[in-house]
Amino acid sequence: MALLRILEFPDPRLRTIAMPVKQIDEKIVKIAEDMLETMYHAPGIGLAATQVNIHQRIVVIDVSHDNNEPLILINPKIIQLAGVETMEEGCLSFPETYVSVERAEAVTIEALDIEGNLFQLAADGLLAVCIQHEIDHLEGKMLIDYVSPLKRNRIRQTLTKRQRLLEKENDANGTS
Repeated sequence: MALLRILEFPDPRLRTIAMPVKQIDEKIVKIAEDMLETMYHAPGIGLAATQVNIHQRIVVIDVSHDNNEPLILINPKIIQLAGVETMEEGCLSFPETYVSVERAEAVTIEALDIEGNLFQLAADGLLAVCIQHEIDHLEGKMLIDYVSPLKRNRIRQTLTKRQRLLEKENDANGTS
């Protein structure tokens, strides 16, 4: 397995709409495994392929406390939403940034598992929020799309400044 580089806002590749996976083969399995390793290492509870510059409809999630319940969703599609709740969300593509987002409190999805079997999953609470968040990424939608223009601009400025500081630090250390 390998760690993948997580794209950070304002990288325009985060707006790319992911294409459906046509066939689950060894390459797709490897991508999913690498995504899980990357997500756990970050650390995070969800990661969409778009966030690692792979523009296929693959999502990995693990909301367990012990990181022992990985969920791999291939070509996930929301088929039902219910209720409304607001939750503070973070995102691996928006380091140290948290915003309140209103989403459905329960969701039913349809997806393929890593063996290519079609299944449905009903989720609520944190898992439902995480699923919606990661599917947003596959559609080129991001956390920042849920905030006011003023807050969006502040987040952009903060993350752009952070990125410049990291680049300057890497240049000084001779790394990239």
